[in-house]
Amino acid sequence: MNSDGTRDARDTHAAPVPRPAGPTPPAPSQVPPAPPRTPPRPTRAPGTSEQTAKPAQPPSSAVAAWLDEARPETRPGIWRLGYRPPKEARAAERLAPVTVVGMLIPLVVALVLWSLWRRGGLPYQFAPLRLFTPDDWWWGGTIASPKTTDGAEARVVYDGVFFAVLLYAMGRLGGWAEAVRHFVGRRPQPSRALLALLGALVALSFVFPDAFPGVGWDPLPVVAPLFSLVVLISGGYELFASPLFTDSLYAVITVLVAWPFAVLGGWLPYLRERLAARRAAADPAAPAPVELPRAQWPRLRDAGQYEAAEVLTAEVAAGRMNDVDCARLTRAWESGSGDFRDTVLREGGAAWTHPSGSRDLPRRAARHDVLAAQVRIGRWVAGERAPLPYHEAGAALGPDVLGTSLLAVGPSGSGKTRTLVEPVTETLALQALTGGCAFVAVSSPGSPLGSDSAFDVIVRIGDRSSVHDLDPYAESEDPDEAAGVLAEALVGDLDAVGGQAAATALAQLLGPYRSAYGRFPALPVLRELLEGEPAALSALREAVAADEVMRREVEARVRQTGTPGDPGRALADRLALLNRPAFAGFFGGGERAAAVEDRAAGGERRAFSLRALAHHPLRVRIDLPERGHEEAGRLITRLVLAQFHSVVREGRRAHFVCLVLDDATGAVTTDSVRRIQRLRSQNAGVLLALRSVADVPETLHGPLYAAVGCRMAFSGITTWDGGRFAQSWGTEWVETKEVAQHTVFADQPMTRALHALRKLVTGRAVTTDAVTVRQVERERWSASQLAHEVPPGHAVLSLTSVKGEHAPPLLLDLRG
Repeated sequence: MNSDGTRDARDTHAAPVPRPAGPTPPAPSQVPPAPPRTPPRPTRAPGTSEQTAKPAQPPSSAVAAWLDEARPETRPGIWRLGYRPPKEARAAERLAPVTVVGMLIPLVVALVLWSLWRRGGLPYQFAPLRLFTPDDWWWGGTIASPKTTDGAEARVVYDGVFFAVLLYAMGRLGGWAEAVRHFVGRRPQPSRALLALLGALVALSFVFPDAFPGVGWDPLPVVAPLFSLVVLISGGYELFASPLFTDSLYAVITVLVAWPFAVLGGWLPYLRERLAARRAAADPAAPAPVELPRAQWPRLRDAGQYEAAEVLTAEVAAGRMNDVDCARLTRAWESGSGDFRDTVLREGGAAWTHPSGSRDLPRRAARHDVLAAQVRIGRWVAGERAPLPYHEAGAALGPDVLGTSLLAVGPSGSGKTRTLVEPVTETLALQALTGGCAFVAVSSPGSPLGSDSAFDVIVRIGDRSSVHDLDPYAESEDPDEAAGVLAEALVGDLDAVGGQAAATALAQLLGPYRSAYGRFPALPVLRELLEGEPAALSALREAVAADEVMRREVEARVRQTGTPGDPGRALADRLALLNRPAFAGFFGGGERAAAVEDRAAGGERRAFSLRALAHHPLRVRIDLPERGHEEAGRLITRLVLAQFHSVVREGRRAHFVCLVLDDATGAVTTDSVRRIQRLRSQNAGVLLALRSVADVPETLHGPLYAAVGCRMAFSGITTWDGGRFAQSWGTEWVETKEVAQHTVFADQPMTRALHALRKLVTGRAVTTDAVTVRQVERERWSASQLAHEVPPGHAVLSLTSVKGEHAPPLLLDLRG
């Protein structure tokens, strides 16, 4: 495919991509000039190979800074570019009382209990005896055996067990583990290792106080109980006569005491890291473990594409590439293009340019991160319902959530088009320039979405200056498929006409006509056949007289014409809405028409088929007719939605396909709701914007909310619309606290007198508070809250990604 945009398109029937509808705009300021066609090959120092040559440090640029920006994995709907994980504010609030009061209270209780234990003040307490005194042993390891062994060893072991249980309970109740992990475990090296070493020394000073000069406290019951346990197990003191045994026992105790601090401080990983750095410094030939920034294309270098990486690094550093170019080349590399190196060396940053020749949009109204395929639409409001990662974080949409489809409901003037539809359309257009998306945007009458230069195909229904026409059959070759799509568009919103009966009636005419003439009929001809015009039916019957099967189809249609329950009359009446003088020359019925230069003289237009979306990253906009053709506009919207569902399920494609309906009034039918549920598995999605849920048949309210994965309620909706959202979002368990005041009735005369005096002074009876805490189930957002508590410029949005991740309904500031 040529990348300079010079490839022409006689039509768009699953063949080449057409040029932009209007004149090619001048390159915007943010689009860099095209790089030289043959960039210079990168140079290397003498004696070095491509594998060991370090990339030159290029000068910084705005694109390089954008590439190197951190994009952490976040929850659905969070703006990844520039996102920083929030500080654990709630954990810090929990640790504040834990570290001050929660640690001191268990410590005081532990000291009291230990003192009572040592003094024999506790029940079932043996008077503890010291087996080993400071005069009996010293740090060198020599131990003088005591003269008597009348059960003292067991009592010292009891000392140790009681102390261990008391220490464990004190740590659990005081939250010492959380405090230590919070204040030590999160610190970077080497401060973390030094803090852990300090803690280990403090702990050892309590276990071996004689080894630390100037320490005057008594040793903790760790060494003596362990020695007593050895005596009980061995049955004597013979082992302590060996200094080697005692020194080994001291070493084991030291390791056991210091081991938790070593794990907390990460001593072994830090030691390995320091040794690796020292070996790397001692061996200059070894490659340094340096992680290159994204602006130097490290993935290409890891794969051996050093020359291509050098060229792209120079392009980014010089500012000759924008964010769309970087995302497009990244996608080309990930898709496994076989000639990646040669193409990059030949065309540089302009490789794999969109067939339209555009490398950016003429203007951007929203903030985009093309690499993460996101557009920022606002800011999540911190509140009780919002999880901590969403507090004050940016709100963003991308294919990961649009793939589950989005339903937005809000009255006129609430900002649906300005704050949602236009940013989504803009980001889809940018993604199309990278080759990762194809989309169709259906504008409201009189309100086109975006500028004309941002689209490849613009279909202006009813505008004689329109370059393209809309194929009502979506270039289908199957009469049954074409009949089903057209029947859903014509009578899908009617309860009196069955969709299957209407599709059968259309198939009885479309099949014979295509068999006779090699194409489907134009809409005026189809209307005559549905109305039962004798001349039209006779001509069709004669044309298929040699085909027995098709002749029977026509005769069956003739017999049903005019009978009770015949759907032909309803279909003809709906086709009459499109067979108006304002639409003359449109809906060519799939006939291939060559473009003429003088379109004002009545020249035919190039028919556009939505089937091209499955093959090309097209940017398409369809403008609905104005001036009193509301019903025709709804019919066209249903036709586009039906065709979209029909074409997205064909074959496998690597790019995302999306349909944006700025006004989906009357477009939702029973069949379309059922097909929306299947879009997420077909790498496609729709955005439906409604003024009110009442624009959808009442029987489809529940299925529609269940079919879409993302729901958005704008400010100003009614309680009836809010009730549908409340039902779809369900309930949650919350903890409530109820305080009830009860009057205190005293039994003693003095107490009654005091209460009477207090009531006389204050004017209120003496009461006591009864607090009841319980778990209750409540709605996440009630209908009244959605109707009256959502401020202007805000909306409540819930998201579901194609991977199944959920974001609860949260308040969104569309102005942030």
